[in-house]
Amino acid sequence: MCEFCTQHGEGKKWYLQMKNYSEALLHEPISEEQRAASGEATRQAWVMRFFREFTLPAAGSAPPEEEFDEPQAPIPIESEEEKLRRRQMVHFGQVIPIEDVEQIIDQVDSITRMPCGCRYETTGKSNCRYCFGIAMERLGLLGEFLNPAHSLEVLQKDQAKAIIRKFDREGLMHSVWTGVSPYVIGVCNCDRDCGAYKDYIEQRGTPYFFRAEYVSQVDWDLCRGCKVCIQQCQFGAMFYSSALEKVYIDPSRCFGCGVCRAVCKKDAITLIPRENHPESAGVWLRR
Repeated sequence: MCEFCTQHGEGKKWYLQMKNYSEALLHEPISEEQRAASGEATRQAWVMRFFREFTLPAAGSAPPEEEFDEPQAPIPIESEEEKLRRRQMVHFGQVIPIEDVEQIIDQVDSITRMPCGCRYETTGKSNCRYCFGIAMERLGLLGEFLNPAHSLEVLQKDQAKAIIRKFDREGLMHSVWTGVSPYVIGVCNCDRDCGAYKDYIEQRGTPYFFRAEYVSQVDWDLCRGCKVCIQQCQFGAMFYSSALEKVYIDPSRCFGCGVCRAVCKKDAITLIPRENHPESAGVWLRR
């Protein structure tokens, strides 16, 4: 299990523990270390600032300048270890397969589809609604910002699942994110336009998210070597053998998102627990 499962999940998947979505946790006092890392006195204040400064501009409808909090003091130069620790305390994620996304949807009170701040920052495009906010009504945001101008859309559970399945077929990898850990604020659906992905995977920067609790593997008795699945992989973990006419997944590179399965017409790809594969067990960030 990943580090968050040990710290926040009692040895189980941390993002499936209801306590990490609870209103009690949202209002629970945070430590001095978390205050210093987040730049806010409370978890709720950080989540509100994140929404106003990251999500609303993506919809082209940021509130007036005076409504923003005062600028935070610049973060001092940090080592990679210090930066990673700060991210894990404040805003960190984990890749999850579609089955776990659907479990999250089933157990939460509300899902709000929102424009993606990452896509806005990396592509300049607004209203790219790839982010699902969790329980936003607790913050009073829906009453204040729920209108067409802000591109917020409250979804029923079946609607949310249908959209997630569509994203899965399109090759978007799913991830769950915290707002002053371990409080869960949302589920994202990412590709190369995601800021966290670009910094961590493309530019080989400090990690932003854990790998999934799984890795994908190919059943060569079923694989027909069509190579369609390779186009789905966001992590460069899939390779083709022309001699064998089969696809191979490198477990040391696989992040376990499972989106490769969505386009396999032979059902040749499955997920297995990461801990059950000797080459991937214990690999949560980078080697």
